Amino acid sequence: MGNGATGHDVSGSDENEGLERRWLTGLVGYHLRMAHLALYRDFAANMTEFDLTQKQLAALELIATNPGASQVDIANALSMDRATMMGMVKRLMARGFIERRSSAIDRRRHEMRLSTSGQEILGRVHGIIDRHEKDFCSVLSEDERLDLIRMLRRLYERPPT
Repeated sequence: MGNGATGHDVSGSDENEGLERRWLTGLVGYHLRMAHLALYRDFAANMTEFDLTQKQLAALELIATNPGASQVDIANALSMDRATMMGMVKRLMARGFIERRSSAIDRRRHEMRLSTSGQEILGRVHGIIDRHEKDFCSVLSEDERLDLIRMLRRLYERPPT
């Protein structure tokens, strides 16, 4: 059998690099990683002017659509640990994109909101990211794109084993 993971030889070797990848090509994780790298490269090329990472953009969007959300809420939504979230919040604050305040109800809770500058940047970035997504997914029909999103959600929302 060509592949220990699935029993299927999906694509054989990669002739461009001369490396045998038969076993890897049957692994979902391998393809997710390769697709993520391709998507990330394209995203980074489109974000050069703004110097934003995917997680920073996602955090800005979550803060914009959930004003007053706490750092912990945003960190949980992005599957980030508190230390990583704190570093990202500090960077976004230093750039003037977000404001953080202690909650009037619970002083230990830090609520976040987009600054005027953050709102402006997010507004400019939305159109660029929409084009990036459209261009990147142009090899898929709209039904295939929606099916891919549904399948990926099933994988990452499944209960832990």
